[in-house]
Amino acid sequence: MVAASYIHLTMEKDLYNDFRIPVPTGFEKVFSHFYFAGNTSDQTVTKTLLPSYQTIFVFSFGSNVLLESTQNTQLTVDKCLVLGTIKRAFTYSLPPGSSILVAALKDDAFYRFFGSSPATENLPIDPCGLVDGNCFTALWYELNKIDNPDEQVRYILEFCRPYLREQSGVAQQLLDYGEGSLSPIKTVATYNSQSERSIQIKQKKYFGYSVKELSRYRRFLKAIKLIEDMASKGAKEDWFRIIHECGYYDQSQLIGDFKHYINLSPTRYLKFQKEICNPNH
Repeated sequence: MVAASYIHLTMEKDLYNDFRIPVPTGFEKVFSHFYFAGNTSDQTVTKTLLPSYQTIFVFSFGSNVLLESTQNTQLTVDKCLVLGTIKRAFTYSLPPGSSILVAALKDDAFYRFFGSSPATENLPIDPCGLVDGNCFTALWYELNKIDNPDEQVRYILEFCRPYLREQSGVAQQLLDYGEGSLSPIKTVATYNSQSERSIQIKQKKYFGYSVKELSRYRRFLKAIKLIEDMASKGAKEDWFRIIHECGYYDQSQLIGDFKHYINLSPTRYLKFQKEICNPNH
């Protein structure tokens, strides 16, 4: 069962609510989490979502939600769309009377549903083009009838169940060796008596990103966590410690990663932290 986390939006002080909904037993390898945000104020609320290296389904209800990339590409979300793989930060704006429900797919779940890797950048995909029929539009209409986000999640899970394929053995091995091995591609290739190039292709096919891309992203996440930990303790940022513990060559490489992923310097990230949503928290 999905844990009850719904806070009714008609309460006077709840003009903007956002919260995670945990993934129930049986779907832990498919979804990392669900996320709800609703705006009942009279002002547009804008947030920045950090890159997650995940593919997400976005369901929009009420007034249309606006997405904008760091390259100033704008997109209006009418009912639902797929974004994947999210490798750069983007902002989303919820006008008065709008809400979103986001389903964050985990690891190779997109491939397990649709038999192909997700897009290699945070580009929108019409979900109805991924399967036969217009089923995602039909799903949105059913979700639009449900007021409670927890119940919406339950409905999504039952809708998805028939489409889910078994996980590939190679995909599972890449996940198992991903963090514990210095060279997961080489390790998996040797184990399966295949070439490294063959396993590299399968890595992109299943996950939508390379091991090298993921390694750089994890280094960036480690830096984010260290910076946030220092800030939460009221300590001055120790850039040399961050550079050393996260494996950066120097401060310019650290700044380069922040510019690459979120188009902000580390110090400006701290300044705007309250406006930023970290999907890994």
